[in-house]
Amino acid sequence: MATITGNPQNIMIGSLSGISYTGFAATLFPVALIGVVLTFGLLLALYPQEFLTGAKLAPPVAGPRVNRFLVARSLLATVAVVALFFVGQPPAKAAIIVGALLLLTRRVRSTRVYAEIDWSLLLMFSGLFIIVAGAEHALLTPDIRAAAGGLHLERPWVLSALTAVLSNLVSNVPAVLMLKPFVAALPDATRGWLLMAMASTLAGNFTVLGSIANLIVIEKAARRGVTIGVWAYARVGMPLTVLTLLLGTWWLAR
Repeated sequence: MATITGNPQNIMIGSLSGISYTGFAATLFPVALIGVVLTFGLLLALYPQEFLTGAKLAPPVAGPRVNRFLVARSLLATVAVVALFFVGQPPAKAAIIVGALLLLTRRVRSTRVYAEIDWSLLLMFSGLFIIVAGAEHALLTPDIRAAAGGLHLERPWVLSALTAVLSNLVSNVPAVLMLKPFVAALPDATRGWLLMAMASTLAGNFTVLGSIANLIVIEKAARRGVTIGVWAYARVGMPLTVLTLLLGTWWLAR
């Protein structure tokens, strides 16, 4: 939530709204920081045996192979791309240019880099955007738009609540795509975009299905023998989401 490049819906909001990278971070970074503290505090209270026993995680048996030149090059590229974000360059352009420069090397084959890309995830996002765009054109009739206008979305608490509900019904990325025409028409569109970025991100913590990131983490955990059930997740996610949404909405409504 802290930056435009923090998650997919923030990237879309940044490109649609024209909000600068610095302005976005200056507004939402404090909320994100407090949210992290609340998250750790809640996890510590609910699972003290995981944090207070003094047990340490066992390191991998074999250490990773490190190419110092490529590590230094990658760190330099990371610093460069973050600097470009903060000086106002479009994040997509900065990322693709620096990423392309990283591929210009004889030390590692480009095919090895491409093999690390999660193509199925990219395909899922592409299909998601197509479906939501089709639904936007087919379902957002003048009557629907008029009814949405009657909801007083210019009120921060109303917009935050609607975004949170939609994010849990259709996931946060489709929720942003569905609400973008209404937010763009608000008198204070900048605050509306920031509210939607905050609420759609935090609402994703409510249930397992609240965001694609949750599904990815749970899938990867299952591959390693760790099962995270719906109710085990909700035990943390539900109270955490309510607390952080209240905090974030208050922060932006001041």
